[in-house]
Amino acid sequence: VTAGDGQRLVGARMTAAVRCAPPENKPTTGERDSCAPWLAAELAQLLGEELRVIVCLGQFAWQVIWAQLAAAGLTVPRPRPAFGHAVEAELPSAGGLLVLGCYHPSQQNTFTGRVTSAMLDAVFARAREHARL
Repeated sequence: VTAGDGQRLVGARMTAAVRCAPPENKPTTGERDSCAPWLAAELAQLLGEELRVIVCLGQFAWQVIWAQLAAAGLTVPRPRPAFGHAVEAELPSAGGLLVLGCYHPSQQNTFTGRVTSAMLDAVFARAREHARL
């Protein structure tokens, strides 16, 4: 609930496709491209470890990750899987890396019920389940 609530991020890492708060919460392609080197560097580091799952919060992140994975030399599905909540795509060429789609937990999505706590919990439970395989 708050930054000091005692929760910890264990065995996971959070990163962002765009590292700023763009106007109207709609990142531009220019902002995406400006931030791409930082995401590529983080992804390269994670791929060198035992990366098992990527959860994309929102369609923008979903679109960005496929280009990043391809640029990192991984074989990505063609055509690219369509974004949706709880959509899964496994990459055998990356040791079974699982990419999960999740509606973004923005105020607009949570206030309207497009995404609920239960929906978020289900996506992250699936991510944890796959990571433990």
